[in-house]
Amino acid sequence: MSRLTDDLDSIADRVRADFQAKDAAREKALPLCREAIRYCSNAIRALHRGEFDGTRDMLARAGELISEAEKSLNTCSELRNIGFLWNAQREFAEGSITLSLVSGAKLPGPEELGVDYAPYLNGLGEAVGELRRYLLDSLRRGDQSRAEEYLRAMDDVYNVLVTIDFPDAITGGLRRTTDMVRGVLERTRSDLTLTMQQKRLEDRLEGFSIISESNKRRL
Repeated sequence: MSRLTDDLDSIADRVRADFQAKDAAREKALPLCREAIRYCSNAIRALHRGEFDGTRDMLARAGELISEAEKSLNTCSELRNIGFLWNAQREFAEGSITLSLVSGAKLPGPEELGVDYAPYLNGLGEAVGELRRYLLDSLRRGDQSRAEEYLRAMDDVYNVLVTIDFPDAITGGLRRTTDMVRGVLERTRSDLTLTMQQKRLEDRLEGFSIISESNKRRL
């Protein structure tokens, strides 16, 4: 066996051991992130049903799972930005932000949630879509009390996201998310304007009906 062969075998052994450690960490983190995403999805569903306590419980569990996944990747720093972990962080940020916007609580920051900046910003954008859904559900119930507040929140989010102008490799595709937010914002503004105009017309017609009925009674 030549000296070159010995050197190559030694190098290959070190590389193999390193890759095995990374693969083991990945295999441990992956199911944790999938479970966290499942909890986040169920939390969003509970939120739209008005079950705020259940939403908080499920988001708390999702946060624990993400934290556990991150710990398993501590020895493999290059895997910290791997897709499935960022996806879980984004879903967790989306659910937590949506809950705060709907409940009127203080907006949690990325440090408070324990997520990286890129998935946080993308989760912030995704929360606008959930807020639109919540707003439309409220309008269908005839409740316009907080509709303009929700629209302002959506507008505020867009105004911030549009200023984060960095390559997608850094922001995790934030430009696409921002474009989505702009479309959602425009449609929501149009829907809300139409609903409010219709409500004003209905109120005026009801007023005319009351006046007409009153005049008939006088006659």
